[in-house]
Formats: sequence, structure tokens, C-alpha cells
Amino acid sequence: MKVTKLAHLIALMGVVAPAMAQQEQQPMQRVEITGSSIKRVVKEGALPVQTITFDTIRKAGVTDTEQLMRLISANGTGADNMTSGNNVFGADADRVSGGASFASLRGLGPNATLVLLNGRRMGNHGGSGKAVDLNSIPLAAISRVEILKDGASAIYGTDAIGGVVNFILRTDYKGLEASTTLNATEAGGGMERTYSLLGGLGDLNADGWNVMASVTHDVEDKLESRQRDFARGNQPARGLSPDTTGTPYANILTGAGTALGTGFRMPGDPTTYLQAGLLSLQGKCDTVPGMSQYATELWKDVTSPTRTRYSCAYDYGSDYVMAFPTERTTAVSRGTFKINENHRVYAEFTGSRTEATAELTALQISTSLANGNAYPVNGPYYQDLSQYIPTYDRTKPIIYKWRATPWGNRTQYNVSESYRGLLAAEGTLAGKYDYKVGLSKSISTTQTDLVDGYGYTNRIYAALASGIVNPWVAPGQTQTQEATDLIESTKYRGAFQHGRTTMTQLDGSISGEVFNLPAGAVSMAVGVDLRKETYSFGQDVDATTILLSPGNANLDEATRYVRAVYAEAIVPVLKDLEVQLAIRRDNYSLVGATTNPKIAFRYQPTQTFLLRGSAGKGFLAPSFNQLYAGRLAQELPNGIIDQQGCAAHPGDPAYCAIERLDYNTGGNPGLRPETSKQGTLGIVVEPFKNFSASVDWWAINIKDRILNRTPQTVLNNWQYLPQYIVRNAAGVIDHVEAGWINAAGLKTRGVDIGLRYDGKYAGYTYAAVLDGTYLDSFKFAEFEGQPYKEQVSQFSTRDIYLRWKHTLSLTVGKGDWSGLLLQRYASGYNDQLPNNGKGAPPPGFDPRVRHYTKHDVSLTYTGFKNTTLTFGIQNLFDTDPSFTAHNVDEVVGAGWDPRVADPRGRAFSLNLKYKFL
Repeated sequence: MKVTKLAHLIALMGVVAPAMAQQEQQPMQRVEITGSSIKRVVKEGALPVQTITFDTIRKAGVTDTEQLMRLISANGTGADNMTSGNNVFGADADRVSGGASFASLRGLGPNATLVLLNGRRMGNHGGSGKAVDLNSIPLAAISRVEILKDGASAIYGTDAIGGVVNFILRTDYKGLEASTTLNATEAGGGMERTYSLLGGLGDLNADGWNVMASVTHDVEDKLESRQRDFARGNQPARGLSPDTTGTPYANILTGAGTALGTGFRMPGDPTTYLQAGLLSLQGKCDTVPGMSQYATELWKDVTSPTRTRYSCAYDYGSDYVMAFPTERTTAVSRGTFKINENHRVYAEFTGSRTEATAELTALQISTSLANGNAYPVNGPYYQDLSQYIPTYDRTKPIIYKWRATPWGNRTQYNVSESYRGLLAAEGTLAGKYDYKVGLSKSISTTQTDLVDGYGYTNRIYAALASGIVNPWVAPGQTQTQEATDLIESTKYRGAFQHGRTTMTQLDGSISGEVFNLPAGAVSMAVGVDLRKETYSFGQDVDATTILLSPGNANLDEATRYVRAVYAEAIVPVLKDLEVQLAIRRDNYSLVGATTNPKIAFRYQPTQTFLLRGSAGKGFLAPSFNQLYAGRLAQELPNGIIDQQGCAAHPGDPAYCAIERLDYNTGGNPGLRPETSKQGTLGIVVEPFKNFSASVDWWAINIKDRILNRTPQTVLNNWQYLPQYIVRNAAGVIDHVEAGWINAAGLKTRGVDIGLRYDGKYAGYTYAAVLDGTYLDSFKFAEFEGQPYKEQVSQFSTRDIYLRWKHTLSLTVGKGDWSGLLLQRYASGYNDQLPNNGKGAPPPGFDPRVRHYTKHDVSLTYTGFKNTTLTFGIQNLFDTDPSFTAHNVDEVVGAGWDPRVADPRGRAFSLNLKYKFL
């Protein structure tokens, strides 16, 4: 490590300088602002910090922290919400975060956003272990939320590359108040109810003590795709059609030794076809709800016409649940004792329990002779297609592809619990040094139970082979009671998987003015942060025995220790120029040590002009799951090509047609931390009274991004990833190392814009506020050596990087009345091409997804004694989500995108708050 540079920087910051004479106390209250450990008078600082008050949250009809994050333009547009978080497919999917929501500033992912509660860390989600679950935040008890839109590893350590979200709780409340919020959609479904109680005793200044507590219970009803007209996966004229032949009325497959043989021809047609369905042959696909003739012309590729010409398709995207049914209880309590004017101690407890029922579509099963689940020749429902297909062999069993709806939708019951206890002290020493010290313990657990739709693979296959279950139930028919009982006997219901994280933290800091310069006093802070973190994840049943189980990953409890020291200084270089210097060294027991400095400046030559900027380094330590998730040895299917070896040995099957190629996937103990360099430069101006504007340019470069990659991806990029392709002495591939790897990096730049105009006129007070983010570039390279590819305004299956997002609010008040108009805007982007562009899009296809704009309005009245009433309308103009033609296999949502839009439609909310004391 560069110890000399570290020592020089610490010396520059004045850590080694002797304390000077005591300074006079500030006449105004000094507070700690997110992004600094030094208390000071609140003012526009060197770093861009956005503040959202609880009053704004309440009037906006926001009932949970996931909705709150949608109001922050700097937050990413990704699958970090409860609807889409567990339904994004591919290597980057997170299958252990059921019922959780996360923040993702700058679109860098939940791991790169630090979430704090009163300036201190919380334990990560017990399932994924990657970040703080926003559902564990006691929203009803917060005073405000501060969002630092800049990297802060030099202050807070890991996770803060994208920025910091700091939830500030009420800390000194006296009285008793109850509140309730009802939020109902006009079109039905998705009803939300919130009940909250807040109470406190004692006055800290007068009595020397205060005890407060708050508890909130939220209930959110299920919202299904079938309850919204825009959520349809079958709109072929617009480029959207189901790409599946797994239908509730099964399609028959071809295969040696089966009724259809290895292929069939229709009379007078020389083409060999590979799949057929009776309803398709009859032109009656649409007689079964959700089914339609497969749109072969839309999904063109080498095999589709021969596979799908005589097949039905199924709009299973319309089976998805838009919003999970959820119940959530959060609580916070705090007791504060004032020892004297300079010292106080307090104890704090927060807890939460979230119950969410995730519901996915029914099993899709492709039977085969090898699996022993073909439909038998003597079965009572044996389907004979010989009148349509002359070569159909009625003496052979049938293999088929079926959406097994009689098993029911795959339903998972997720329970997440989070608890944190804190014992802390704070105050001043020698009349001028602020100190704080705290010891906390956080525990987060998750439990997932399978409720319906899952079963033991061997039992399901045996049930299908019996012929008792009918895969061709015609409209108006049902399974027999015998079949229903047999299906029920195959199911698995019960505990499936569980996870647990803990964090024990001891932290302390001291700050104050240490000596004078000609331009003013130098303020300093030094601190220490010691943490013990653990994570475990396990299966309650062998997932390999469950058909289409959500996963099979075990991680015995892993432990790591973090030791960190940091220092910070605010140096008045000139009368109008101050510089913030910070440095932090973190030592992780598993991945080593890292040192991260930061410098920021604030220059204000006049009352109406401020220039500010920052530059620093950051890091993101690999998570437990990324390091130690179970390594699974698996095999790739036959016929894999070693592109490098086959080019040198053409025709050699050892290189050009590899059989049974082994690969490993899962955690990687050799992962390095992600590292970043970032900077900001901005101005704040007040050209005339009551109006201010801020423009902050920001840039972030990240190296060694930690990504989950499949063996096929590694093989296809052999020239960039040779270290993950293990060869024997002859140069033949022995196996492939896949899973979590350090890839290349990303570069992103943008501009945050803030406008505010407020004042008074004719007895009215008003304020108009704009928070907007313009994303100039988000370039990403999957592997070192590959060119960086621009992602802004392009469709992606994980995150969409929109060019422009903003939240605009207008508040007006007079006397007992106040009103709020809120607009949320997300710019359009290039849509996913149907079939990934393999065929020509239909004439009605629009290659752009239109922008999405949502307006909310509320009116608040406080004229009744001790009572506050707020009536609101969310989505005032009942704006549907913008149409997108993406295939639901890759991102949940048929015809719309939950990462961008709100599916609830117009909704009406009523908030009633009554203060008893």
C-alpha cells in the first residue's frame, strides 16, 4: 500500500496539528450532513445532497420506500423492485430476494448504493445478502431522507460508489398520534392500506429524557395482469406475440419412437414439420383462453416455421402478478437520556417483518421417452392426429409440451425479518469537540416456503406417464377427480430455503475546529469503524428433487471482519473557498485492504453564486454470495465447439464437437473488489430572489466489475477470458470456470439539474421544485479488451439507462389548506426488436418506447383540531404504461415494463392523521 502518500495526506488534513485556542460557539445549530462526519451550520455544501421531507412523502401518497425511490431521478431504472426483481431471467437474475426492494443510485446496482439509518449502517437482506432491503425501513417514523449523489467510500467505505441514501428518523417526539392511509385503484386490484401509531414521553431539554416509539402496519393487495387491458402479450401487429408452445392444451412433439416420429409432412407439402397441435390443425387455438395460433411470421429463425406452423401459442405473460400481495410491519423505538448539556446517551431499536406471496406462471413441461413421462398408447385421453397427419403412428406413445395449469401457479411465500439494536452516546468535549460512539447489532433473516405449483419431479413424471392426467382438456372440461387427487399427491408444500445475515458494529468519531488559518478555522474529524459480518444460506429440501425449483444454492455461514479508520478536514483556503479532504482505509479479512481518498471544494464569491466539485476513489467489496456460493459441477450438452481449438484442429471432435464438457459455477473466492474513480463539478446560482438553480456534472469509472457469467458466455469470449478455460497438456478443454468473475468495467457520465422557485403572494405560499437527471453516457464492456458499448436509451434485460428522468412538484398553501401537484417523467428508449431482429418487424412495430409521464395531486386540510386530512389522486390522467414489445421471457411484464411505469392506473388516497396529545 502507498503508506507514504497516506501519511502525507493525513498530515495535510491537520491530524497531527496541535489543537489551538477554544473557538466561540456557533450561534446557529450545527448538524451532520450526509457525506461528512463534521457537524456544521446547514448550508449548500460542496457535495450534491437532495433532501425529501416526510411531509412531501405523505402528500405524494407514498406508502413504502420502493415508491419513494421512484421519486429520485438519480435512482436507476432496473429490476430492483418487488415485481420484477425475482422475474428477470439470465445469469444476473437474483432468485433469493423474494419480497425485497433495493436502491440503485446511478443504475450501478443495489450493491453500489449505501443505505444508512441515522447515518449508520444496517444489516443486508438475509436472502441475497447483497444490500439493505428498503422494506425494512420504518418509513412512518422518518423525519427526512438525504440522498448524496456522489461516491462516498472515503467517508463510509464499501457500497457507496453510486451514492448514499440516509433515512433520518425522528429522535425527540412528545405526544401521541395515529394515522391511516387508504389507497384504492379505480380499475380494481392493488389496494393499499397503512396504519401507524407514534407516541413519545418526556422533553429532552426540560426533563432531560425522552422515550418515543412508532409502529406501522401496511397491507397491499395483489394486482394481476389480467386486471389491466394494456398487459397483453399477444399483440402481433405491434411486434409482440408469445414465443412459447407450452400451452394449457398441449402441443405434440416429434421424436424417434413416438407418434409423430422424427418429423412429418402434410399432404401436398414437401416441408418436414417438427410439432403439431390438434387445435392448431383445426384453426381453433383461440377457443382456449390465452391461446392463439403461433405467430410464425414474427418469430422467424432457422427452425421456427417447421416447429410452429401447426402449433398454438400461449400468452403466459398475462398470467404474471403485477404486484405481490404483501403485509409489512415496521417498528422503531428510541430512548434518550441527557446526562448534562454536553453529553447524552440513547438506545434505539428497529424491527420489521415483511410477508410477500410471489406468484409465477404454472409449470411448463416437455415430456420425453428418456424421462419416462410420455403419454401412453392405452391412455384414456390418447390423442389421434392421423386424420390430419397420414404418418401419425397411433401405436406409439406421445411426447408433448404442456403448460401444466392443473398444478396451479408456482407460489412462494416469503418472510423477511430485520432487527437492529443500537446503544450510543454523543455530545461535546472541552466545549468544542463533537463526538459520537455506538455499538449496534443487526440481524436479517428470510424464509421461503413453496405454497403451490411445485412438486417432486419423479412423482410428476410418474403421474404424467400413468395417462390419468389429461394434457388436452377441451374448453368446458376439467380434470377428473382421480387426476386431481393424483396431481395433489405429487406436490411439495413446505419450507424451501432460508438465509441469514448479521452485522455487529462498533463505530466512533470526534470532530471539531482544531486550529485557525487566515481564512478561518479548520474543522477536523477522525473515526473508526469495526464490523463483524456473517452470512448463511441454505435449502430446507433438496431442490434437485423439485421440478423447476427456484434454485439450489447452499452457503455455510461465512464470517468476515472489517477494520476501518478515516479522517476528514474542512479547510478554509480563502475567505470564499473551502476544501474538504477525506481519506479512509478499510481492511477486509477476506479480500484485503484498500485506501480511498477524496477531495471536494466549495467556492462562493457572492451570495448568488456557488461553484463546487469533488474527486475521489471508491471500492465495492465482493459479497458473501459472490465469494462463497456453492460451486456446482455441471455438464454442458453435447456438440460444444472450442472456437480457438477447432480453428487450429478443424474437424477434430475433441475441439469441434465436444461431448459432456464440465463446468463449474457459483462463488469465486479469488474475486477482487470493484474499484472506481469519480468526480463532480457543479454550480448553484440565485439570479434573483426566491429562485435557485443547481447544475452538477458527474462521472464514474469502474474497473473489475463483478458479473455472473455462463459457461457459454465464457466460451464465446475465449479471446478475452482464457484464464477461465482450463485446458490439459494437449490443449483440450478440461473444464470451464463460470459463475462470478471480475470482468471489465463501465463509464458513466451525466448531469443533475435542480430548480427551485418559492415565495409568497396574496397570502399564499408556493414552491416549485425540479429534480432531474440527464444521462449523457453509460458505456459498458463485459470483458477486458472488448470495446465499450453505449447503453443509454437502449433496451436491456437488467437495467434501462434512460436519457432523462425528472420529478417536478408544485406546492401551494394558505391557512389551513395546502396542495401538491407532482409530475414524474421518464424518457423513451429503443425497444427490443422482435425475435432479436432475426426477422423483419411487422408494419405496425414502433422501434421506440414512448416516454412515460405520471401526474399526482393532493389536497391537505388542517382546520380541524389536532387533525390533518390529505386527499390525493395518483395518476390523475389514468395514463397507461408505454407499450413495449419485449418478450416476457426476459423481463416480467407483457406489453409494459415495471422498471419504468406504474401499472396501478388512477388511484385515490385518503390520509387521516389525528394527534391525541
